[in-house]
Amino acid sequence: MRRKSKALLFALLCLVIASPVTVVHAMTITSNQTGTHDGYDYEFWKDSGGWGSMTLTSGGTFSASWGNVNNILFRKGKKFDETQTHQQIGNISITYGANYQPNGNSYLTVYGWTVDPLVEYYIVDSWGTWRPPGASPKGTITVDGGTYEIYETWRINQPSIRGTQTFRQYWSVRTSKRTSGTISVSEHFNKWESLGMQMGKMYEVALTVEGYQSSGSATVYSNTLTITPPGSGGGGGNPPGGGGGPTRVEAESMNKSGPYAGNISSPFNGVALYANGDKISYTQYFASGTHNFSLRGASNNNNMARVDLYIGGQYKGTFYYGGPYPAVYTLYNVSHGTGNQLIELVLTADNGTWDAFIDYLEIH
Repeated sequence: MRRKSKALLFALLCLVIASPVTVVHAMTITSNQTGTHDGYDYEFWKDSGGWGSMTLTSGGTFSASWGNVNNILFRKGKKFDETQTHQQIGNISITYGANYQPNGNSYLTVYGWTVDPLVEYYIVDSWGTWRPPGASPKGTITVDGGTYEIYETWRINQPSIRGTQTFRQYWSVRTSKRTSGTISVSEHFNKWESLGMQMGKMYEVALTVEGYQSSGSATVYSNTLTITPPGSGGGGGNPPGGGGGPTRVEAESMNKSGPYAGNISSPFNGVALYANGDKISYTQYFASGTHNFSLRGASNNNNMARVDLYIGGQYKGTFYYGGPYPAVYTLYNVSHGTGNQLIELVLTADNGTWDAFIDYLEIH
């Protein structure tokens, strides 16, 4: 257990006041709406009847409640421009954790659409009183520590992202419920296509809570969407030095500073940042001035941990970890100086309820 003197606590309080901290404001929605919040696309959709409320919080996290609805969906993820297949976009995964309390029919799922062909898809990890979709499975996939049954169904003259249409639904439904973990989204896409279930160009991928003729509530306390572009990656399109493949730097190989920063061996070999002012840093050479930065980390508990990225002394963004499950959070298209630049990963928003664990930084 770490101990802090009164003098040190006062110094840390001064650091909190002096440090640049990005405040993410929660936003509550009670009617149909789409938009972007803290780097994630969101959508609230409900048909007639009943009520629903969605509160958007840091990163991909959100909470939702609903009552007496016919159909309602709460989702936070990424919308695409409908010009690329999932193979062209890259490898997609979601790491999440949720407190999920449905009362009736409901799904906790990765959800989205493709166009050309128009497909609505589900990767269901948990559900309410009824396990969807009530058809005969076409096959199975074993991935992420469980087995999913695969289904294909049809919707006839029903609402869609293209108005009222007839379209196919693809399903992967886990044989046993869970409410946290990693969903390797692209693995499901690839398996569906191997069974003749054609995917189109991507419109959306999102962690979603759906209610159908039911009531309930859910708190998604962790939701990190990771996209690894094919080849050398997206964003600036090049690794830092201009060579092939991304650059990965292990946290324990960086310089540690601050009152408590130190190495850890669980949940991975890395570094823990315990208090404001704790940081790790190193010098990186950049041949070009725009890159994606992916940081693998975790909180020490279910409270939201935050780690700020500084390049050349300038704040560039914040990585968020909503639970003790190792996850990758990516900041896309970050602009920065070229040549040798100081990279710093700094804890600035500690309130005494969480610690941040860091595994590695990947630049692509």
